[in-house]
Amino acid sequence: MTTVLIADDDDLMRAGLVELLTVDPKIQVIGQASTGREAVQRTRRLAPDVVLMDVRMPDLDGIAATRELSQAAPDSRVLILTTFEQDDYVFGALRAGASGFLLKRTRPEELIAAVHTIAAGDSLLSPSVTRRVIDRMAQQPLPELADQTGVDRLTPREREVLEHVARGLSNGEIAAALVVAESTIRTHVKRILMKLGLRDRVQAVIFAYETGVNRPAEEDVQPRR
Repeated sequence: MTTVLIADDDDLMRAGLVELLTVDPKIQVIGQASTGREAVQRTRRLAPDVVLMDVRMPDLDGIAATRELSQAAPDSRVLILTTFEQDDYVFGALRAGASGFLLKRTRPEELIAAVHTIAAGDSLLSPSVTRRVIDRMAQQPLPELADQTGVDRLTPREREVLEHVARGLSNGEIAAALVVAESTIRTHVKRILMKLGLRDRVQAVIFAYETGVNRPAEEDVQPRR
């Protein structure tokens, strides 16, 4: 059972999300919050697997709340769900420690799948957001992970996989490119994250560009098919 806390200042939106998520018998909504501060307090108390976090909320916005939760409740993973797609929200949320970022226009079945993906320890971004992350990394790398070292701990194949991850390829796409099983790529990704001390694929993308594993070059920002 995947437990979820919904944080949104819109009563109707929260009610709709509860109804949507509980269609899946493997998801249980165990709490709600209408402000960022409530989200932090209730997450600490209820320890949900996933927090669905709106960005614009009173008292404490979703990005600030995510930042607090990444320290106070690291086992609860945050999935940002918002109507907004501006770069400041995207990168603010990712730097704060969010594991995923979806737009509210996402289809119901995709949202349910996203909750399970985040609960399983993976990261997830909507396609348009993924493109923004990679484009931004190639054009203007962010400094947060620049001081991390450890690229030399990676095997040549792990470094190759990291390069593909940083270009936005899924495990299946990387497996096809390298002509190996998808399960092999999943193992490589787990080892890469462990060796580099990174939380998820989002941080791996940032790390790859910050450390020069991937260079800001035209081929890094080609749109996905």
